[in-house]
Amino acid sequence: MTWVEFPYVAGSAMVCWGIGSLLSVFSAKERVLKVLGTAFLMAGTAIMVFFLVVFWMELDRPPLRTLGETRLWYATLIPVVGFLVEYRWKVSWLKYYCVVLASFFLGINLIFTDVYDKTLMPALQSVWFIPHVVVYLVGYVLLAASSAAAWHNLYRNMRSADNGGQAVSHYLALLGFVFLTFGLVFGAFWAKEAWGHYWTWDPKETWALIAWLVYLGYMHANSAKIDKSKLQWYLALAFLVLLVSWFGVNYLPSAQYSVHSYPTG
Repeated sequence: MTWVEFPYVAGSAMVCWGIGSLLSVFSAKERVLKVLGTAFLMAGTAIMVFFLVVFWMELDRPPLRTLGETRLWYATLIPVVGFLVEYRWKVSWLKYYCVVLASFFLGINLIFTDVYDKTLMPALQSVWFIPHVVVYLVGYVLLAASSAAAWHNLYRNMRSADNGGQAVSHYLALLGFVFLTFGLVFGAFWAKEAWGHYWTWDPKETWALIAWLVYLGYMHANSAKIDKSKLQWYLALAFLVLLVSWFGVNYLPSAQYSVHSYPTG
C-alpha cells in the first residue's frame, strides 16, 4: 500500500469513525449500539494502523520524512489517546474530538498529495531519527487532545459551572510536555551527531523551543494556583504555537534554507 491506495484507506477510516460516533452519541441506554459504535471507532483506527505498518514496509524506512507522513502518524495516534482517556478517566466525549482532528489531517493529506520517495538522506540515517520524531508526534497528539479538552471545558463552563474535565486537559498537557521535553533533548543529540552542534538557532529549533517555553509557562501558571478556568483558555490557544512549530515554520522566509524543514510534494 502506498499513496495510491491512501484515499480508499482514509475514506474507510473516516466512514468508520463517523458511523461509530453517531452510534455512540445516540446510543442512550442501548448497550448494543454503544458497543457497536466503539467497534466502528476502533475499526477506523485499526485501518490506519494497518496502512501505516504496510506503508513502512513498502518504503523500507520509517514514514516520518515528509509532512504527509507525519500527518499519517498523527491521524493514527490521536484516536488512541481518546480511547485511553475514556479507559482511564471514564470520559467518553474526548474521543469524538480526537476522530474529528484525525479526519481533518487525513483530509489535508487528501487535498495536498505527498511525495513517494524511499530515499533517506544521510542525516536522517541516525539512531536518533525515529525516537526524536515519534516522541515529538506523541507529544503533539497529547497536547492537541489537551487543547480539545480545554475547548470542551470552556464550552461547558459557559453553560454551567461544571469543571469536571479540567483534570483531563491538565494531565494530558503535563504528559505532552514531558514528551515535548524528551523530543527537544533527543533533537539536540541528533543535531550533534549529524551536524556537529547541539543547537544552531535554526528556525525549526527556535520554534520548537518557543513551543516548549509556552507549555512550561502553563506549568508555572498552574503551580501558582491561577484560576483553573483561565488556564483552560491558555491550553486551548497554546496548540496554535505547536502547529507553527510543526509545519507553519515551513512557510516562513527564514526557513527557506533550514535543514529541519519537511520536504513537501
